[in-house]
Amino acid sequence: MSTSTQADASGPNTLRRSLGFTDLALVTVGTVIGSGIFLVPSVVMRQSGLDPRLALLIWTVGGVLSLLGALTYAELGAMQPDAGGLYVYIRDAFGALPAFLYGWTSFLVIASGSVAALAVAFGNYSSQIVPLGPASIKLVSIAVIAVTAAINVAGTRKSSTVQNWTTAAKVIALVALSLAMIALGHHGDPASAASTSDPGDTTVRLGAAMIGVLWAYEGWQYVTFSAGEAKDPQRTFPRAITVATFGLIAIYVLANLGYLSALGSAAVGRTDHVAVDAVRVVAGSAAGTIVGSLILVSIFSAANGLMLTASRLYYAMARDGVFFQRLALVSPRFGTPAFAITAIAVWSAILAASGTFEQLLTYVVFTGWIFYGLGGLSVFVYRRTQPNAARPFRVPGYPVTPALFVASAALLVFDTLRTQPMRALIGVGTVLVGTPAFYLWRRTRRASSPPA
Repeated sequence: MSTSTQADASGPNTLRRSLGFTDLALVTVGTVIGSGIFLVPSVVMRQSGLDPRLALLIWTVGGVLSLLGALTYAELGAMQPDAGGLYVYIRDAFGALPAFLYGWTSFLVIASGSVAALAVAFGNYSSQIVPLGPASIKLVSIAVIAVTAAINVAGTRKSSTVQNWTTAAKVIALVALSLAMIALGHHGDPASAASTSDPGDTTVRLGAAMIGVLWAYEGWQYVTFSAGEAKDPQRTFPRAITVATFGLIAIYVLANLGYLSALGSAAVGRTDHVAVDAVRVVAGSAAGTIVGSLILVSIFSAANGLMLTASRLYYAMARDGVFFQRLALVSPRFGTPAFAITAIAVWSAILAASGTFEQLLTYVVFTGWIFYGLGGLSVFVYRRTQPNAARPFRVPGYPVTPALFVASAALLVFDTLRTQPMRALIGVGTVLVGTPAFYLWRRTRRASSPPA
């Protein structure tokens, strides 16, 4: 049964609709752009055999695949504008258990581990600007989590405003630097470099590089969790996620053109610090400070976006009675799911302080794409089971558009199973451990429910 009516319900534990088109678009962009665009291009260039045309094609195709997913989720978000987003789509299309397993894994590792990773990266990059020891780096990491949590508890409007400013700052800076590198670079047309690729293994390398690019684009789906707080969601949500994903493709391709113009494909493939080395061509010795400051803003924005969106997933799970009940409470003072925000912040801080998130993410993060694929498949289920439901936005190119997105998600998952079977099995096992927890919560909920 559809739960879209819940989005319009009112009550003490209902989230306020305060996010407009600009807020949703900047949440999407800000959550995606973390540190990946400053690091991944070198890996993609090496896997592309130092062929700049192939590398740029991979970045474009990866963006288009993400856009296909965004268009698919745009229909779902406009039809089901409820807090929890992807969790709700999976729950209503495939049942409560797979939806819970997604939320369980997200809380245990995917979202919390991502917040921890961003926080630790913030501490590490801070130490390049201000000398910090190992203990101080951990304190900075925990402080970043605490600050973003406090901002988000204080109000959705406040956290969204912070997100808007930090995202705008990093986008403007990244675009400006990219244009400067293109204008002042010394390598002419970045697409004219000679290719060292072997045509015989192009397909293999293309698949490996595509996985890295899809990880760099990963994160646009988090905005679905905040659909329950969108104003006029049937109109604003699909526009925001679509425009934001188009923007991400343009920003990423432009940044890669800048790196290539400044360094050339061979140097891009050699370096592990492509952004610093490329900006050095433009800014000289100030490159480290410029890029370091940009990355700090970028990481903070991504961490804030994750805190803003992911907490709504746990709020939705608790509202369904399959997670800690207090996480479904909305603060009467701030109008935010304060307990859900605090819960992910505390667990993320523990992961950041212990350093265990790195191994957990290595094993589990690929499983997220299983659920992203299920989210894409749910549009087919909705079309079949609710053919007459109101659909303010219909995914263009249906059924090809969602089918291509689901196929790309399946390709990424199966490639991991093929190339890293032990890692994949451990990851799937971690997800399935949530099954007894699901039934325990369901039984506890039934036991505590008053008799009819």
